[in-house]
Amino acid sequence: MVPTAVLVATAVIFLAFSAVAFPFGFPHGAHAGHHGRCDRQSFTRILPAGASLEEVAVVRDGESYGEGAADIPYPTDPTNLPALCAVTVRVRSSPTSSYRFGLFLPNEWNSRFLVVGNGVFAGGINWLDMAVGPRYGMASLSTDTGHNSSFYDSTWALNQPEKRTDWGWRAIHGSTILGKKLIRAYYSKRPLTYSYYSGCSTGGRQGLEELQRFPDSFDGALIGAPAWWTSHLNPYHIQISLYDFPVDDPKHLSGTNASLLAEEVIRQCDGVDSVIDGIVSSPELCSLNLSSLLCPDNTPDTSRCLTAPQISTAINVYSDYLSAKDSSLLHPGMAVSSEAQWVTSEPSPFGIGYARNFLFDDPTWDWHTFNESVITYADKTDPGNATADDYAALSEVRKRGGKVIMYHGLADGLVPPRSTQLYYDRTAAALFGGGVADFFRVFFVPGMMHCGGTTVNAPWNFAGASHAGGLGSGVWSVPGFEDAEHDAMMALMNWVERGEAVDGIIATTWRDPTDSTSGVRRQRPICPWPQNAVWDRLGDVDAAESWTCSR
Repeated sequence: MVPTAVLVATAVIFLAFSAVAFPFGFPHGAHAGHHGRCDRQSFTRILPAGASLEEVAVVRDGESYGEGAADIPYPTDPTNLPALCAVTVRVRSSPTSSYRFGLFLPNEWNSRFLVVGNGVFAGGINWLDMAVGPRYGMASLSTDTGHNSSFYDSTWALNQPEKRTDWGWRAIHGSTILGKKLIRAYYSKRPLTYSYYSGCSTGGRQGLEELQRFPDSFDGALIGAPAWWTSHLNPYHIQISLYDFPVDDPKHLSGTNASLLAEEVIRQCDGVDSVIDGIVSSPELCSLNLSSLLCPDNTPDTSRCLTAPQISTAINVYSDYLSAKDSSLLHPGMAVSSEAQWVTSEPSPFGIGYARNFLFDDPTWDWHTFNESVITYADKTDPGNATADDYAALSEVRKRGGKVIMYHGLADGLVPPRSTQLYYDRTAAALFGGGVADFFRVFFVPGMMHCGGTTVNAPWNFAGASHAGGLGSGVWSVPGFEDAEHDAMMALMNWVERGEAVDGIIATTWRDPTDSTSGVRRQRPICPWPQNAVWDRLGDVDAAESWTCSR
């Protein structure tokens, strides 16, 4: 799904940080110069049949690189890059499809590789998320998944089964394999030691799909709010639209109505964790009663109350979507506190576009005819083989020593956080019913929306996918806190390379949540499930040291 769109200009000067921030070796000095030439000939000679070189560019320290407005979903080019070689390759994946990928090869490399993911239906190379890689000293890669479109546009998939396959898994896998080959050739005097992945939403799904199919692709994966259950999640959004639309129906919830719901959720649910801070930290413990919002005599007053049909709509959205045939779970419902991201202006393009352009190849398909048979058909056909539900396959990741950190914002209004809980539980059950904490841990983030951002001043930034780009085009890590305590990618590297399990990560927000120069407002640990952050009832409620992870 769509990463939170927050863009505020701020710069982080890469050379200003000391070696203390890099527990794995600062990417300077000793590794400089051990690489090939950044020219077309160096790469053309090692590309396999079906692959062609589009661009090679020398990027000097402090410069910018990207494709600007031509890159529809990722038009913001990263700035203040370290010196590197930028490469763009196109790969023919079938007679009717091809995909592109971009590669950043830093002059000062620490033998690590980072692949980053995409969002929803978007094509385009994600140069902005790629840019954090060289700032860690890593080579980095992103693929356009075989097309160039906005997050919401799925028309490229209509009658294009091969392009769906590229989007589903093939572009990520092929780019990862060829990217590694190019890296090894370019840095011929140094080995590629560790490979990592970071992605959220569809990017999270991409990472899980790659791990399930090819467990040796990555040594560590940072997976955010994964849209893993494609065959159910996208149709579920059509069901939500049926609950809520059309806009002139008395049952419809407008943006104003959703804001009213959000205020009532805070009033009833904020304190269930024994801390009044404007953040719903334990939505699962809140027994929400919406009768307090019922309009007197059921007379509509959009600014102050809800009618009975509107309350029924809200209850439907919060509730799990169950089969009318046997009451089996079709998809978890939205969490209380997610109201700020509910789609209230139009029926969901995530669901309707998927049905029209992926499932039925019919741009005129009437979404009003939706019923659970659509999910049955989606399960059977799974266009692009996108659904990442081979839970037992992660046993191979465990066997080879791989590690997975998964996270999900509890205020996510696009991918319900309970779907991540479901994935975790099913994985644990598939691995012989045993614990999985030795290699797989999940972190739920109170007050964080889909993939990042907050409307309630909740600590949300811990260097997850798109977090740096949400603060500015020249940002990396968590500004001012570039260490494994605050940065999930550094924590993941510690776990993979040093065996130091991740028992908590400190999340940060600022007085202006998208401006890291505005001063820290709150920091708080996020904890591996089933633990929660617990206040010591003595210290500053906005200071991380006043909280511990506990069951």
